[in-house]
Amino acid sequence: MKGPLFYSKILLFGEYGIIKDSKGLSIPYNYYNGALKITAEPTDESVKSNASLRAFAAHLKQMQAENPELVTFNMQTLERDIENGMYFDSSIPQGYGVGSSGALVAAIYDQYANDKVTVLENLTREKLLQLKAIFGKMESFFHGTSSGLDPLNSYLSLPILINSKDNVEPTGIPSQKEEGKGGVFLIDSEMVGETAPMVNIFMDNLKNEGFRSMMKSQFTKYTDAAVENFLKGDFKTLYSNTKELSKIALSHFKPMIPEKFHGVWQQGIESNDYYLKLCGSGGGGYILGFAPDFEKAKEALKDYKLELVYKF
Repeated sequence: MKGPLFYSKILLFGEYGIIKDSKGLSIPYNYYNGALKITAEPTDESVKSNASLRAFAAHLKQMQAENPELVTFNMQTLERDIENGMYFDSSIPQGYGVGSSGALVAAIYDQYANDKVTVLENLTREKLLQLKAIFGKMESFFHGTSSGLDPLNSYLSLPILINSKDNVEPTGIPSQKEEGKGGVFLIDSEMVGETAPMVNIFMDNLKNEGFRSMMKSQFTKYTDAAVENFLKGDFKTLYSNTKELSKIALSHFKPMIPEKFHGVWQQGIESNDYYLKLCGSGGGGYILGFAPDFEKAKEALKDYKLELVYKF
């Protein structure tokens, strides 16, 4: 058995903000992917993954017992496949903010959900919200709480525009320019980040009036503007809004930025060679970068591992 491939994702804009109804923009990242497989020759990795799937299947069993109207699964087949050694064969790094659990959730739903919501024909807003709710409940096994966006992105393999919590839609993004100088890139922090503790810090911060007001007046304003700039291909204005978001992250999200990157972060803001953002919940994993001239940014960041994601 070998199931279809599901891809990783990158949330370009909206990290943490989407919890508070800012806009967001998530794009598939085809560099990494995963698929469900059954093998006759288990490895340490596949045995570990199989044990994780066993625990996940127990979560799904409980979930469908509590919410049968939301989704049910063919548990008999799922449990039989797990008994036969099924695992998730994935190149998506875990704890890196690129949706490793999202791809797994999408793969399991695709293979085992009863009355699956199909997306090939007329993708309505109702279908999207239904899928998002199902995926949020499924993925909560991995993160405690989940918006369901990562699995949605992986399942659809389309860029998703988040207008608000209850308003998401597939969107088109400007096509990449091979000859373009500007780029979006990832920096490998070489540390694994954990989502739940980072989200807890954010939720604690929200109890503070000043932080709430900053989220509303600054973070949401610049995030919404940056999403609009990106979708319209207005990259000049995009850089100035991304610079503001980079400053906000350094001032207000410092615990989510690995300490060894505080100086590099500041350097980008001062030099205008690049602007860094959190990729996912932060705390490690990847850091997202925007550069008006990618070659210049690469030179400035030559001590780090960079991956180009998108050219413009």
